[in-house]
Amino acid sequence: MREKLIAGELRGAELEALLRSVPIGARDPFVDQLLQIDPPPPDVGLPAGAVPYLPCGVDEILAFVRDLAIGPGDQIVDLGSGLGRVVFLAHLLSGAAAHGIEIQAHLIERAWRTQAQLQLDVTFEHASIADVELDASVVFMYAPCNAAMLTRVIDRLAALARRRRISIGTVDFELDLPWLTPRASSNRALSLYTS
Repeated sequence: MREKLIAGELRGAELEALLRSVPIGARDPFVDQLLQIDPPPPDVGLPAGAVPYLPCGVDEILAFVRDLAIGPGDQIVDLGSGLGRVVFLAHLLSGAAAHGIEIQAHLIERAWRTQAQLQLDVTFEHASIADVELDASVVFMYAPCNAAMLTRVIDRLAALARRRRISIGTVDFELDLPWLTPRASSNRALSLYTS
């Protein structure tokens, strides 16, 4: 299957069907083996407000792509992308451009290595998500920060929403902002919004 993935033959609906054929409890390790994403290393140098790395579940990523009907014309940014599971899987499922932003350099280095091995057209950036100018049609966040850092990220998202219509997916936290309209989600951990 990995050879098919690298050859560009395992994408979209075929990949989704494969993932759904794997028992729910085995999907995360299956995807990590398919993409050859190693277990996460210890967190290093986290600034105040940053949250330790925890990979997002495959079921949440599947729901994110399906429920927002993400397609090749979209640009996804994953805020706090870690080793890249969301970036890789969302791109493979949807054909959308995908970019990950991560504050821990050693995670970004590993994500770039995986990208090179898979030969995928996705990108990663070593930066604080609170300081980066955002440009995307779809934003994903799995509780990447808190406190003052989260306030700065929301300010960045609001600035982006003033420039263009965006959709946002969050896992394990909700956004209650006047410029966002909640959307239905098929996954109880995933909250969806449109500006």
